[in-house]
Amino acid sequence: MQFLFRKPIFGYVIGIFMVVAITGILLSVLLGNYVTLTAVLFIQFIILLLFLLHFHERFIKPIKKATKTVDEIVKGNYRARFHHPSGGSIGMLSNKINSLARNLSELSIQEQMQSEQLSTIIENTQSGLVLIDSKGYIHFVNGKFISLFGLTAKDYQGYLYYDVLDNEIIHETVQKTFLYERNVKEEFTHFKGIDKFYIEIVGAPIFNDRNMLKGAVLVLYDITEMKKLELMRKDFVANVSHELKTPITSIKGFAETLLDNSMPHSEDNKEFLEIIYKESHRLQLLIEDLLILSRLEKENFQLVLTTFNVKELVREVKLIVEHKMKKKDLSFSVDVEEGLELTADMEKIKQIMINLLDNAINYTPEKGRVNLEVKRSDDTVSIQVKDSGIGIEKDALPRIFERFYRVDKARSRNTGGTGLGLAIVKHIVEVHDGDIQIESEPGQGTAVTVYLPKVRIDD
Repeated sequence: MQFLFRKPIFGYVIGIFMVVAITGILLSVLLGNYVTLTAVLFIQFIILLLFLLHFHERFIKPIKKATKTVDEIVKGNYRARFHHPSGGSIGMLSNKINSLARNLSELSIQEQMQSEQLSTIIENTQSGLVLIDSKGYIHFVNGKFISLFGLTAKDYQGYLYYDVLDNEIIHETVQKTFLYERNVKEEFTHFKGIDKFYIEIVGAPIFNDRNMLKGAVLVLYDITEMKKLELMRKDFVANVSHELKTPITSIKGFAETLLDNSMPHSEDNKEFLEIIYKESHRLQLLIEDLLILSRLEKENFQLVLTTFNVKELVREVKLIVEHKMKKKDLSFSVDVEEGLELTADMEKIKQIMINLLDNAINYTPEKGRVNLEVKRSDDTVSIQVKDSGIGIEKDALPRIFERFYRVDKARSRNTGGTGLGLAIVKHIVEVHDGDIQIESEPGQGTAVTVYLPKVRIDD
């Protein structure tokens, strides 16, 4: 009987008691027998109380339970269910609530999957993303942006863009995007330590359903590689023009002098002919190196793979460069492991050694030292050419593999090289799936090491 005193049942019981009391007062005027009246009122109270309990169990209690279930669903608990055994309206309500919970659960799972997929795409995209609201507050930055500008997402989110971003180009892009309400594109350079990055920034306005501006998204593209390629192309055209201009001018000038010279067997004519021969030979070497580079860069370039003894190849290379070593009185030592074999394009490996040794000879003073060492290490074969030459400045190291780049500008082209040797070496190493490293100190010499896979299997 304790449940009769609980809310809201107790309130309904008081109401029934009041109804019975009022009925007793009214009937007491008509009936004089109070015993009978009391019995009638008691029976009435019991009947109404039983009806109340039935109504509560059948309707009020299920509706209360349904309300709690809906509250749980509203809070996001889509696992909540409402089970009612009876049919009718309450049974239909139970089925509808459970069906709604299942549908919302499926939608929530789909939304979560889509959100995770979108988040994964945004975080792993190679472009920096920044989301700014209409008041200028940053709401989101992705991983690429953080990798470019440092700090963490918490250091940007929730702050005004001009308080946490100190780049004027970014400020101008945001301002123009909000002002003109159209896409705005700019470029700027960004330094991260000693590294220089070229960034293209695009600001795009965001509109709501009523076409009102609600914010902007900034997309930052890292165009460093494109800029480097563009600069390399410009340098290549300028350098080729300069390289070709010198020998052609010499050949043309001395040829005109010979044509105007009436003394066919003079010593001057012999000297001019020697200059013409040297310059034409230099021009021939330049064109040959350009053709080699062109062939290496072709997409369908195929290596001629053979397995050969490295020591025998080094013996051939030594015979080719030995006379140049003697001419400059250079000490030349060779260290190659016995029985070392390599699967690669033998002619291309030979070219690597010759080009590296030529560089060492050209940039090593007389009576200096040059060493060629070939050894194995696990699955690789390393080819190292070390000299005691002029060395290379630290800031010049990243550029030495560029075409026509020369370490010693003062020597200009007097060394006889084309300026393409290391560029050719790098391409040959790359097509062999190898790696190349360089160590150098100004005045202390240079060591160039090429790492090649011992056995290379084409797909």
